[in-house]
Amino acid sequence: MVALPFLGRLSFLLLIATTTTTAFAIGIHHGSIIRKPSSGVPNFREAPEFRNGDVCGTNASERIHIAMTLDVNYLRGTMAAVLSVLMHSTCPENTEFHFLWGKYEPEVLVSINSTFPYLNFRLYRFDSNRVRGKISRSIRQALDQPLNYARIYLADMLPPDVKRVLYLDSDLVVVDDIVKLWEVDLEGKVLAAPEYCHANFTKYFTDLFWSDKELSSTFNGRKPCYFNTGVMVVDVDKWRQGGYTPKVEEWMALQKQKRIYTLGSLPPFLLVLAGNIKAVHHRWNQHGLGGDNLEGKCRSLHPGPISLLHWSGKGKPWLRLDSRKPCVVDHLWAPYDLYGSSDHSLEE
Repeated sequence: MVALPFLGRLSFLLLIATTTTTAFAIGIHHGSIIRKPSSGVPNFREAPEFRNGDVCGTNASERIHIAMTLDVNYLRGTMAAVLSVLMHSTCPENTEFHFLWGKYEPEVLVSINSTFPYLNFRLYRFDSNRVRGKISRSIRQALDQPLNYARIYLADMLPPDVKRVLYLDSDLVVVDDIVKLWEVDLEGKVLAAPEYCHANFTKYFTDLFWSDKELSSTFNGRKPCYFNTGVMVVDVDKWRQGGYTPKVEEWMALQKQKRIYTLGSLPPFLLVLAGNIKAVHHRWNQHGLGGDNLEGKCRSLHPGPISLLHWSGKGKPWLRLDSRKPCVVDHLWAPYDLYGSSDHSLEE
């Protein structure tokens, strides 16, 4: 997909909103009827199988590895995110998803298989005991869930053949070819993500942290900038070799003794890596569309080109759309929503 300027891409996305239903209908066959609801797991339409490129290789070296968490409460977002990646990829068949889940819910697996019967994916159980006693209460309960910390342990869970992984949150959609982000040159860094150096970095830590010269000296020799951990390209081997998981855990342990930050799993990442990552273009994380962490008020898009829309913050697009009180940006997520109301379910 050719990069579009801000207004051009916005118009393109709004155009998708009016044409997606028709496009899906062309690609759906008899297996796409909406299933009966079971165990509280939402029902989803079967997504079309995309074959977007004329020449797509099958070599393992060409495979794109994407890791996401799997939570029934965010499953609707996950489905939309997966669909968006496949829809805009030149070679979607080269993409392999690595789903991390904390609680075995067979209905979720059935839902993935029925929605994406052609999807290449693997499942990994995240043992919540890994973070037992290490999570401190944050400003929003959703940030305190053990699965929110699973990204710290990616290198421990992924198999040795996965050398690089792209981690994505479940509250986003990709509107560009993901290979462009995947192929970023890490330049020897362990992690790549958009950096936001104009953000007030001090607000991510408490006054207690900044007043302690020993603690705040951790940033000496670095120019730390905020980055969002919902979109990261990670060199898995380098993460293992550098012992980054225990480094992050050390800060989590200190947080239990002294309250040095108020936001879930983000601050320990910043403490270890801020100022020492490969910065990529902001287009790859138009974040904050879910508003702040307390009220989730509507926000507008930032100026500039967009490749990924991210509803980080309290407000989630599927909840606001269902409540009939959506924000304008939520209509950019809606075309990727595969959710089907049980009112339209058909008998098996």
